[in-house]
Amino acid sequence: MLVEEENLNKPKLDEGDMDVRHIRDDFPLLRNESVVYLDSACQSLKPESVLKAMDQYNREFPACGGRSVHRLANRVSMEVDMAREKIAQLIGSPSPDSIVFTKNCTEAINTVARGLGLSDSDTVVTTDIEHNSNHIPWLRLAQNGVKRRIVATDNGILDIEGLQEAMSSDVRLVSMVHTSNVTGTTLPAKEVVEIAHEYGALVMLDGAQYAGHAPLDLERLDVDFYTVSIQKTLGPTGLGVLYGKEELLKNLEPLSVGGGTVGLAEYNSVELLPPPERFEGGLLNYAAIIGAGAAADYLMDLGVENIEKHELMLQKRLQKRIEGLEELSVVGPAEAELRGGITSFNIKGLGSHDVAMILDEMGGILLRSGMHCCHPWFRLHGIPGCARASLHLYNNERDIDRFADALEELVSTFSR
Repeated sequence: MLVEEENLNKPKLDEGDMDVRHIRDDFPLLRNESVVYLDSACQSLKPESVLKAMDQYNREFPACGGRSVHRLANRVSMEVDMAREKIAQLIGSPSPDSIVFTKNCTEAINTVARGLGLSDSDTVVTTDIEHNSNHIPWLRLAQNGVKRRIVATDNGILDIEGLQEAMSSDVRLVSMVHTSNVTGTTLPAKEVVEIAHEYGALVMLDGAQYAGHAPLDLERLDVDFYTVSIQKTLGPTGLGVLYGKEELLKNLEPLSVGGGTVGLAEYNSVELLPPPERFEGGLLNYAAIIGAGAAADYLMDLGVENIEKHELMLQKRLQKRIEGLEELSVVGPAEAELRGGITSFNIKGLGSHDVAMILDEMGGILLRSGMHCCHPWFRLHGIPGCARASLHLYNNERDIDRFADALEELVSTFSR
């Protein structure tokens, strides 16, 4: 086994808790303490085990899986299968055959949007705080008459009564963000699934900001489709996951077809392979998939429940430091417990991009600014954007204190 045999940079635990000092050594960027990386909601850092797993593929068995039959190709196929199994275990999928590799969450969502065969008799229900990846596909389908109902949120918190009111017999799909990339709030997923299923509707959740930050059991959740961004779960860029119940994937039309998706093609007919291969057209990004398997190992060895506790501890620490800054306003709920690992904010008198650039120059604080691909929500609320600090397992109390110190200096120097 690729990662197990090498035992590459396994995360270190201290009596069941996270020993962040040693964990940080696994991430090359953090070894010299020159920056405070608070942009994991955009892209997480990669541990050495992921980098080495990808490099091992490129150096030792850089071949095509599922095509050639020589030893290198067979190893690629084996490693891809192992990675699929590891990701299934990480997110609680009952079968690795429910795991489809995509480019990203965006492609995964579009695969479902285009593959269900929605018509003008169907309605899709979303929230008002969706990422553009779960907003624009429905705008495009509206050109074919597909209807959409938008459920309001209050500071990112889903209005369950509003969801109930939006449901009816014509709702074919409820597609919602699991954890908001703006406010950090997490919807009550189990309740959403149960309500939708009462009306015979399917449910897809955008898990880009949830997977890898909190325990996930998709089988227990009973969700129909779920998307994961590997670049936000310590893995490589350019790779995502679409989870789907097996019987649903069998009836879902692929977004693209070609080599690797078919069993036999004639001049006038084609026989598609069963899932997941029917959705994975063309040459796969083998290095990224193998790296994703290593990332899943890292997260599971550490314990996702420990990551959740760690992020909450840091969030509470940050909340105590910023609650006295009158010039700073949080975008989202004031309670740290409701924001997960995300704190979005604005500072009076400064634009969000100015805040981000100044913090970078002042203290090497790296975070994101702007509308975070949620343009309609920001325009609805008359907010031009915000700065966003996002945490992950490798952040520590010193990061929080350096960030808070820089905020205090910024407010005292620039705010008006």
